Amino acid sequence: MKLSETVNQYVTYKQSIGMRFSTEKRTLKSFCQAMGDIAIEDVDPHTVLAFIAGTGPVTRFWHKKRDVLFGFYRFAMLRGYAITSPLPTVVPKPPRAFTPYIYSREEIRCLLQAADVCDHSRGTIQAHTCRTLILLLYGAGLRIGEALTLTLSDVDFPSAVIHIRDSKFYKTRLVPLSPDLISVLSRYAATRRREHSGLPDAPFFVSRAGKAITLRAADATFSRLRLRAGVQRSDGGRFQPRLHDLRHAFAVHRLVAWYRHGDDVQRLLPQLATYLGHVHIAGTQRYLTMTPEPLREASKRFERYVREGSHE
Repeated sequence: MKLSETVNQYVTYKQSIGMRFSTEKRTLKSFCQAMGDIAIEDVDPHTVLAFIAGTGPVTRFWHKKRDVLFGFYRFAMLRGYAITSPLPTVVPKPPRAFTPYIYSREEIRCLLQAADVCDHSRGTIQAHTCRTLILLLYGAGLRIGEALTLTLSDVDFPSAVIHIRDSKFYKTRLVPLSPDLISVLSRYAATRRREHSGLPDAPFFVSRAGKAITLRAADATFSRLRLRAGVQRSDGGRFQPRLHDLRHAFAVHRLVAWYRHGDDVQRLLPQLATYLGHVHIAGTQRYLTMTPEPLREASKRFERYVREGSHE
């Protein structure tokens, strides 16, 4: 059987059981292109290793590609399409985990003040759109993809909630907003409706041309804005501060505030996990490691809480 035919069958199977499988599908498509139009039994282990390794140092993507191919070959071998797996048996140690950047509140203010850099006539995104996007990501802890796919009908101003549809892990949720944040969104929506289409299914955040903002455009604009604001990391991290790190800052600042106010952090963590759209409460635990001083004791408490088992 052709490698490409087996891959198509595997992807169809995964999607038929409810998995989105889009990232894995892209990896498998690249794998087929790298191997060529050959039968699955003719795949050479050295070529597979070269595909997984790519160029440059080992990154976590090395392991992600191998994991995708491991699932594919398990599927193929169970059905008799392949006798053995050509995957490398020696797996390098994963690189140090990526550490998100936690903005200070002063840095958030600097970013908002620097948003005027977006008002260049050839810029894709206008200044008021930059400011509103930053405030929403930080004020509600949204993923950048969730914010950019919002439509006008997803923002319920009377109820002060936004509707996040089919986000990561196929989760749909309602996110309550503070009065200040809903006021910011309301002002932006009024300006946006005057300048562009006001149809309910139109994107909430739009470019200068009135079109949906792509992730690439948002990242490029934010990079220029961040440089203007003078916000950069000096801790040796692999990446400079990103838009998505505003979500991490939201979570960490919320935890710090709870702990400093003497709130029951253990009781409130499940609520934070739900608000952030995490599938498992343990997914929220990583935020406790990002700000050492006030959260040290809270982290110990949460670890004990997770070890206890079910919390239904």
